[in-house]
Amino acid sequence: MAALDLRPLSLGELLDRTFSLYRSHFLLFLGISAIPRVFVLLIQLAQTLLSPATGVFSVPPNPNLPGQFPVFSPTGIAYAAVFGFAAVVASVLASMLSQGATVFAVSDLYLGSPTTLAGAFRRVRGELGTIFGVAVLGGLAVIGGLILFIIPGIYLALRLAIGVQAAVLENIGPRSALSRSWALTQDNAGRVFLVYFLYGCLLYGAIALFGVPFGVGVVLAKNNPDLVRMFTLLTQVGSFIAEALAIPFATIAMSLFYYDMRVRKEGFDLQVMMNPAGGVAPAASGMPSLLS
Repeated sequence: MAALDLRPLSLGELLDRTFSLYRSHFLLFLGISAIPRVFVLLIQLAQTLLSPATGVFSVPPNPNLPGQFPVFSPTGIAYAAVFGFAAVVASVLASMLSQGATVFAVSDLYLGSPTTLAGAFRRVRGELGTIFGVAVLGGLAVIGGLILFIIPGIYLALRLAIGVQAAVLENIGPRSALSRSWALTQDNAGRVFLVYFLYGCLLYGAIALFGVPFGVGVVLAKNNPDLVRMFTLLTQVGSFIAEALAIPFATIAMSLFYYDMRVRKEGFDLQVMMNPAGGVAPAASGMPSLLS
């Protein structure tokens, strides 16, 4: 696999390269995105099939009497709590696996190294703790910004957007990775915002295509529990397809953006030319830091 040319990219070139890389390695990136999320889908489907049809509510003792309202169902609440917790844990793990594996796959393709689906997942296994640390520290920083003011929270999210890329490709800890992201994205938060805005359009467009029609069926069949359950299952499958198709775009784009920032600010292209087998080296110390 020939390496992509290392040079500063305009936003249009970055997006074009993202779509080209995704299209030319579609099954690779789709597999990285979809396989971890299969477990999330199975949990959601199991909840829909096994939980009471009324959800967290139960039929009132005398439903035909006026003034009767549904009451909370202990069984329904228990099902919702157990399956909800399992889905959250599976979603976090799936996100870490797919994001880390995509970063490694993009890096290999970008630098001209061979890559496979199994190889990408194998490499990310040892990085899950670091990725989780980046997510927790970055999430706390963003939540703090959102609590104080909305705009600073969004700005923090944009500036910390390539923390995972820095962590796994430079083999550094969560705190250092977030500092690296803060330094590399200086004066480029607007480009990150546009990438994520386009990703949001793609994601919700895919959900509208694959999930919303079945969601409408849920509403129309509200008086038929069996049809509601069937349409809910189809909605969950449709949302799974939409997410699996759209999510790789964001991670590919931000991985390419990480390299673009290093080319622009650190002469990474020259480093690779002088030492093509040297891998991805961290920058010299002394760069601006958010957390130091």
